[in-house]
Amino acid sequence: MRRGLLLILSSPSGAGKSTLSRRLMEWDADIRFSVSATTRTPRAGEVDGEHYHFCTREAFQTMIAGGQMLEHAEVFGNFYGSPRAPVETAMREGRDTLFDVDWQGGQQIRNSALGRDVVSIFILPPSIAELERRLRGRGQDSDEVIRGRMDKSRDEISHWAEYDYVLVNSDIDETEEKLRAILVAERLRRDRQPDLTDLVRDLNEEFAAR
Repeated sequence: MRRGLLLILSSPSGAGKSTLSRRLMEWDADIRFSVSATTRTPRAGEVDGEHYHFCTREAFQTMIAGGQMLEHAEVFGNFYGSPRAPVETAMREGRDTLFDVDWQGGQQIRNSALGRDVVSIFILPPSIAELERRLRGRGQDSDEVIRGRMDKSRDEISHWAEYDYVLVNSDIDETEEKLRAILVAERLRRDRQPDLTDLVRDLNEEFAAR
């Protein structure tokens, strides 16, 4: 059985990351989504362990000190991070874990002890005008919020070269197909197929017995 992968998907808001993540997990039910831990208070309708792992600030800091977080950050006074234990369990079971993180979170995961099993993908919009059109098309945010997202996107896009793969999301169906192709190819890498050594040994024994 191969080791599971850590699949990092990053993009500026509006580039299609959430849609692609959902489609990828619908395509392969064995891909698990990394549920983040947070110290913020649960909102109405949020379920512990499903939307987030809710914990106290003290518990979160203890996990950081114990190396139990693959990545973490403090945002507006609350901690957010990716617990390490569920990812390691999935890896042993040969299941891939999908991370929806920004470039900073992706950098921490790549620099962690599990970095050799990371595959990182950055999603770019075809143009800045299209990015803004998609944000406005959601009909969810005020002009002020959209301006903030657009300002932040410039910094996020500047980190594109830090990723293993970069996809330009001009068409969501084509981008999904390319994303699947990347995952299939990465799963088939020689160093991710531990049974190959035994198979080749058996083949050589068959040759010797002829």
